[in-house]
Amino acid sequence: MLGRLNHVALVVDDLEKAGARWRDMFGASTSDTLTLEEHGVKVVFIDLPNTRIELLEPLGNGSPVSKFLEKHRGGGMHHLCMEVTDIIKARDELVAKGARILGDGEPKIGAHGNPVIFMHPGDFNGTLIELEHVPDV
Repeated sequence: MLGRLNHVALVVDDLEKAGARWRDMFGASTSDTLTLEEHGVKVVFIDLPNTRIELLEPLGNGSPVSKFLEKHRGGGMHHLCMEVTDIIKARDELVAKGARILGDGEPKIGAHGNPVIFMHPGDFNGTLIELEHVPDV
């Protein structure tokens, strides 16, 4: 069911400073900033040879990652994103096995323009899991 690790997401309190740190410290290549209103975040991706790191900054106090940032001053690891070839099939199989999906259970469009869903961290050893539909996995 699972494909490759698409990205590891880190919540940050200042996206511009965090992106600059990755560029300055590691010489990393960073994407342009994307604003994802539906998810309540701004994001920058750092490309690595085998995956990406996603930096997330909340869009205001109502953002789902605002509470995370309140608990983890300065930020921290937020979620892992894995690719699947059929997000509906993966969702249905996981739900049948007892996993919980956050939100209304329907995929939403993520930062890469692909459908995504989030699985409850309580079902995965305290780790929030994002599944991203990538047809060529």
